Amino acid sequence: MKITMIGTGYVGLVSGVCFSDFGHDVVCVDKNPAKIEMLERGEVPIFEPGLDQLMAKNVEAGRLSFTTDLASAVAGADAIFIAVGTPTRRGDGHADLSYVMAAAEEVANALTGYAVIVTKSTVPVGTNRKVKQVVTKANPTAEFDVASNPEFLREGAAIDDFMRPDRVVVGVQTERAAEVMAEVYRPLFLRDFPIITTDLESAEMIKYAANAFLATKITFINEIAALCERVGADVKEVSKGIGLDGRIGNKFLHAGPGYGGSCFPKDTSALARIGQEHAVPQSIVETVIRVNDAVKARMIEKLRDLCDGSFNGKTIAILGVTFKPNTDDMRDAPSLTIVPALVGGGAKVRVVDPQGRREGETLLPGVHWTDDPYKAAQNADLVVILTEWNEFRALDLKRLAKKMATPRMADLRNVYSAKDAKKAGFEAYDAVGRGGLNPDASKLAAE
Repeated sequence: MKITMIGTGYVGLVSGVCFSDFGHDVVCVDKNPAKIEMLERGEVPIFEPGLDQLMAKNVEAGRLSFTTDLASAVAGADAIFIAVGTPTRRGDGHADLSYVMAAAEEVANALTGYAVIVTKSTVPVGTNRKVKQVVTKANPTAEFDVASNPEFLREGAAIDDFMRPDRVVVGVQTERAAEVMAEVYRPLFLRDFPIITTDLESAEMIKYAANAFLATKITFINEIAALCERVGADVKEVSKGIGLDGRIGNKFLHAGPGYGGSCFPKDTSALARIGQEHAVPQSIVETVIRVNDAVKARMIEKLRDLCDGSFNGKTIAILGVTFKPNTDDMRDAPSLTIVPALVGGGAKVRVVDPQGRREGETLLPGVHWTDDPYKAAQNADLVVILTEWNEFRALDLKRLAKKMATPRMADLRNVYSAKDAKKAGFEAYDAVGRGGLNPDASKLAAE
């Protein structure tokens, strides 16, 4: 099949490369000439493990190409995927659909025969029907169907998620569109991966409901973590204990500094807004958003306590600023709230992140970047583990403590333990849900 992928951001590029690996002929389109030139040179503009090799393989095989010419890419295509951004709209929290609708209009004018126009972007319920209206208005004679095909890709594991999905969700209106989408995903069907074919609205809602539920799990365990600190329980043991219940599951039950990234913040906001517009308030989701913001604020106070009540004049080493490991994505990362509070409070902040510097230099002004956590900790008053990159999971804690002016650690990802820190010579250590809210800087809470 010939597939056109409009948008070479995270979702579009990963999807396009993976479709080409299925054996389809894929053309990826983007308006940014610099990005297309980069891709044609074999350079990947995002960090996703394994994506560069898979892209090179399929370009060499002649199944994958890149262009800025949408019309030529759409001509003769069987399926045209719209994978452009839907950021949160300023002022009302809704998803901004302007890029989706602009792409739909361009596609309408470029159609040369029957095609299925597939929305891959995360969009509110009813968007695909609006896409159909836009295409029909722009080209009344166009022969096409629309389909909803939301993505469920985890950054850092996106290729595996695409090739071995928990499920593929397809929303259609006609049998003809269903047949085209079945052919698109035929390699997965042959390997018995679940493919759910449903109506447009249900497909759109599945995406929002899934992300909101996962964000709720994260926020729930973060609230439980705060309570654990007060009552002396260990949130890691609590997570393990409840996660073994098959009705709950152990995923997304890791306490930390709050969720971030490209999906959860904007999707929970959009779902809350959809509920308000239809007079069906999503009270749980609205609370999740509010509590997640409060979690980040609580982390700032945790760090302030470890700095004797003030950041002013302190040197603080931050280990990790991307919203999760194995990505360079900084969108809505907890670091974007926490680090500016440190800088604004008068701290000298040093940052180490294996992939975050490219975006972080712009997003986090006033910090010093280094590639070595031990250099970052030199004469520091506090070291903070903010993202659990593998590089930070096996630190020489004794060496780290000796480098510091006052050996204190805020382990916001629960990588280590008070016992580890005490043995290494740290005078203070605080984690999430595993110690006092305001630990005594001269003592470590007993394990």
